[in-house]
Amino acid sequence: MATAPRKPPKEVRVRQVPAVSRSIAILRLLGNTKQGLGVKAIADALGLVPSTCLHILRVLVSEDLVRVDATTKQYSLGTGMIRLARSVLQTGSFAQIVQPVLDRLAATRGVTAMGVEVTPQQSVVVLAISRSSQPFRLHTDVGSQFSNLVSATGRLIAAYGGDTWTVLRKKYNAVPWDQAPGFATWRQEVEQARARGWALDRDNFVAGLTVVAVPVFDAAGKFTHTLVATCLSTQLNEAATQDMVATMQAEAQALTDLLWAPG
Repeated sequence: MATAPRKPPKEVRVRQVPAVSRSIAILRLLGNTKQGLGVKAIADALGLVPSTCLHILRVLVSEDLVRVDATTKQYSLGTGMIRLARSVLQTGSFAQIVQPVLDRLAATRGVTAMGVEVTPQQSVVVLAISRSSQPFRLHTDVGSQFSNLVSATGRLIAAYGGDTWTVLRKKYNAVPWDQAPGFATWRQEVEQARARGWALDRDNFVAGLTVVAVPVFDAAGKFTHTLVATCLSTQLNEAATQDMVATMQAEAQALTDLLWAPG
């Protein structure tokens, strides 16, 4: 079932608030670091004045979003981040509603199924996951985040995001492909994804792995999430792919109706 192209959303100008931006940058840095960091290391990594960095860290510690080791004086994420994440996942969110859909796909199709969010920055975040009983398991967890244009979801981002091909080429070049398809081939696949309403990555992002992604739109027609199914390429032929896509598109439409239906 083809999906009609949607106009890209009008860009909203956001006025920067330095203290907020710096706080978020610190949290992201600590989230990407396996071990704690001292004030100087954090300040140097983010280009902050150490005294400013320390003031922000103290506020984050007081809110339990960051913890500090009394002995080493190193900072790491605090348990308050877990409570925030749990709130996102439990309050009638996409993650909660999509889980039964993923469980059905995993059980009936023998795939690893994921519910993925496309953030305003066009990064890709795994919100929910269901694994099949097959020996193959994809090493991805809830909360995993990937750069934009990754795999099948990345082709949908390119198809619906509104970027020019010049911009998309630069983003494509930054993707850590396992076997890059070549930009001309990838562009053709993006156009095909836009025309038919779903995307496929076979052996490109991870060799030997096929990924299918179907878009989920909100009530205004904005591309916000994807349903993703992945398995070994040898398990998914053309007929099986088409059959699974039809099921995933029906599930995606049901999700849209359930999440954003008026009233």
